[in-house]
Amino acid sequence: MKLPLYSLRAGILTQLIFLIVAAMLLINVVMVKFSERDLIQTRVAAGRLLVHAIEQNADYLLSHNHGSLSDLSLYPEFEKNIIQLQDDAGFSSTLIVDNGGTQVFFACPYDEERSASPAFVIQSTRTGAWSVQYNGVSWAVLWPGRREVSVSAPFSVDGKQAGGIVVTSSLNSVYEILRRTEKVIIFYIFMDTIILTIVGIYLLSRIVVKPIHKLLKMTQEYKDWDILPAIAESSRNEIGNLSRSLRNMLQKLDENKRDLESNISSLEKANSKLRQAQKEVIMSEKLVSVGRLAAGIAHEIGNPIGIVLGYLDLIRRGDISDNEKRDFLDRVESEISRINLIITQLLDFSRPSGDKPEKCHVHGIIRDIAGMLEPQPIMVNVNIDFEFSSSRDTVFANSNELQQVFLNIILNAADAFAEKDCGEEKRLVIKSYEEDGYIILKFKDNGPGIEKDDLGRVFDPFYTTKEPGKGTGLGLSVCYKIVEELAGKIKAESLPENGTAIIVFLPLHTLNDGGRGNDRI
Repeated sequence: MKLPLYSLRAGILTQLIFLIVAAMLLINVVMVKFSERDLIQTRVAAGRLLVHAIEQNADYLLSHNHGSLSDLSLYPEFEKNIIQLQDDAGFSSTLIVDNGGTQVFFACPYDEERSASPAFVIQSTRTGAWSVQYNGVSWAVLWPGRREVSVSAPFSVDGKQAGGIVVTSSLNSVYEILRRTEKVIIFYIFMDTIILTIVGIYLLSRIVVKPIHKLLKMTQEYKDWDILPAIAESSRNEIGNLSRSLRNMLQKLDENKRDLESNISSLEKANSKLRQAQKEVIMSEKLVSVGRLAAGIAHEIGNPIGIVLGYLDLIRRGDISDNEKRDFLDRVESEISRINLIITQLLDFSRPSGDKPEKCHVHGIIRDIAGMLEPQPIMVNVNIDFEFSSSRDTVFANSNELQQVFLNIILNAADAFAEKDCGEEKRLVIKSYEEDGYIILKFKDNGPGIEKDDLGRVFDPFYTTKEPGKGTGLGLSVCYKIVEELAGKIKAESLPENGTAIIVFLPLHTLNDGGRGNDRI
C-alpha cells in the first residue's frame, strides 16, 4: 500500500500510532506504579507476619528455658530458625533491642550493613505502635525508588513488652519482578500497536481516504462548461454531505461563470463608453481653456495689427526714403511674426492629443505654458518664478495632456489672484525636485487659499468656488485623472490667507522601465 509522505492517510496514521503508543505507555506507567505500590505493601505485610513469627518463637523459647530477652543470642537454633523465616518472607536482617535500646539479637546471613537504626526501634518500643521506614535510593523500573523497607514493632515476652524488633527487606527483588513483567508488557504494546495500526489503515482507507480521493478526482477532471461528473451515492455522514455540497457548489460555479461572462461583456462595453466620455470631458475642458486664452489673445493681437496697419499706411504714402521703407517693412514683419507665434501657440494647445505617449521634458512644457499665458490680461502683474532643482525632468506621457494639467493649475492660481487687492503682490512659484524616482512639481501661489473643509473636494468633478458661468468645476478633476493614469499623484495643500499649493508627482522616465516609470509614490 503506497503511503506518500505528505498524504492524508500518512498524516492520520502517524497521529494514530502516536496516540496508541502514548496511551498504552501511559497505561503501562500507571500499572507499573500501582504494581510497585502493591508489591511493596505486600512486602510490608510479610514483614508484619515475620515479626509475629519471630515474637512467637522467642516467647516459646524463653518461656521453656526460663530465660530473658538478652539470652536470645545464646540459642543457635533460634538464630537458624529466624534466618530461615527471613528467607521465606524475603527479608534480609532482624534486629531486637531491649527496653533500654541495647541490641540483644541481630541476624543477617549476608553480612550486609545494618540500615535500620536502633533509634527507629526504640521509637516503636516507646510508642507501642508499628511503624514502617524506607531507606536508601535505588533504580526501580522507570524511575528511582527506595532501596529497602524496614518494619518496626514492640517485642513482647510472656505478654509483657520486653523491647522492640525491626526487620529489613531489600526491594530489589520487587523491582526485578516488575522489570520482567515490563518486558512482557512492552512486547504486547508493540504487537497491539501493529494490529491496531493495520485495522486503523483499513478503516481509515474505506471510510475517509477513498471517498476523499473520489472527490479529488472529480474536481481534477472538471473543466469549464463540462457536464458535471456523476457522484456515487454517498453515506449520510460528513463525507457524504461534503460530496453533495461539492456537486451543488460546482453547479453554482457554472451558473456564476455564465453570469460573469455576461457581466464582463457588459462591463467592457460600459468601460469603452466611459473612456470615450472621459476623452470628451478632457477635450471639452481643453476647449474651455482655449476659449479663455482666445479672449486674451484677441486683445493681444489687436496691438500688433494696429502697428502693422500704421506702417503700411506710411509706406503707401510714398514720401519716405528707401531706408525708412526697409525699416518699416522689417517692423511689419516682426509684428506679423509675433502674431503668428501667438496663434501657433494657441493652435498647438487646442490640437487634439494623440493616444501614444512619448518622452517629454517637464521643465520645457511649463516654461512654454507660462510664455503662452504671459500676454493674457488675467496674468497682468502676476510674477512667475521658476525654481527647478531637479536634474532630470523627462517623463513618459502625452505632451498635450501634460500641457493641459499645468495650464489648469496656473489658471486656477490666476483666478485666485483676482480675489486679492490690486496693490498686493501676485506671485506664483513653480518648484521642482527629485525624490525616489519621481519628479515633484509644486505650484505655490500667495492667493487667499482654500478653506480646510473644501480642500478635500477640489479634485471632485463639477466642484468649483467660482461664480456661475466662470468655471465648469472640471479643471482639477481632469488633472487628477490624467496624472493618475501616468502612475503619478496630485494633491492640494492650503492655509487660508497663506495661499494654495498644488503638488504633482510624476514618475521619471528611465532606460529600463519600458517607458512606464515607477509604480509607487
